[in-house]
Amino acid sequence: MKEQVMGYKLIASDLDETLIGHDRKINQRNLDAIRKFTEQGGKFVPTTGRGFVSIQEDTLETLGLRGLEDQYTISYNGGMINENDGKLFKLTPLPFDLAQELFKRGLTYPVGIHVYTPDTVYVMNMTDEMMEVVEGRLRVTVSEEKSLDFLRGQQIVKILYDNPDFAYLKRIRQDFEDVEDRLEISYSSNRYLEFNPKGVDKGTGLKLLCEKLGIDIKDTIAIGDNFNDLAMIKAAGLGAGVANVDPDVAKDCDYVAESDCDQGGVAEIIEKFALK
Repeated sequence: MKEQVMGYKLIASDLDETLIGHDRKINQRNLDAIRKFTEQGGKFVPTTGRGFVSIQEDTLETLGLRGLEDQYTISYNGGMINENDGKLFKLTPLPFDLAQELFKRGLTYPVGIHVYTPDTVYVMNMTDEMMEVVEGRLRVTVSEEKSLDFLRGQQIVKILYDNPDFAYLKRIRQDFEDVEDRLEISYSSNRYLEFNPKGVDKGTGLKLLCEKLGIDIKDTIAIGDNFNDLAMIKAAGLGAGVANVDPDVAKDCDYVAESDCDQGGVAEIIEKFALK
């Protein structure tokens, strides 16, 4: 158990199934607690596997953080860090040959494929069920391409496989042992297998942002629910999970809320540890 300190200066929170409920909204309890934390000078940093562009209206606008200088978002699991006025601080793309390899391998599995550039999400091989889920979260461009050559010369930040059978994703994860020395591989929402460049995760993103802002990592809280949150949960001064956190992730949490993502679990953690 890490030593808990009062006066936390920065809170990094995952979005889907952590801050955002299953109804795809942020409940009022969470909004009130975040407002109180920011009013006392704290920084609230959305930290997500989604892209910066995709969270403008449904998240940053709702939080009152859209377009603001000196407020930040960590996106693409740490692959991109932006000031909320749009200024780019850090971008770490996948090497194109590696992205192409992941894409072509994905075509051999019964999975949907998401290819993320800094401003666009291309999706391929998607079922109706997959499209219904993804369209509730972000805008996508459907592609029939069988190669990533159409993106050659562009920056590819992340690739993701989509299948609602989480056990199946865990099985095919073993097929990537030959390239895992070049990748950070994680899961999210119990239906996504995610591929980022080696050394890119939410924990590294949090550390980089703290260095930029001159904040001691001990003065941060990280809140999440799934495996792609684990690195920041371990890195932060206080690593916490909402009540619906995956049991294997909960083992590394310093605190697990009694409230889940629908009941204001993020607010519970802020109220308990971060408000003066």
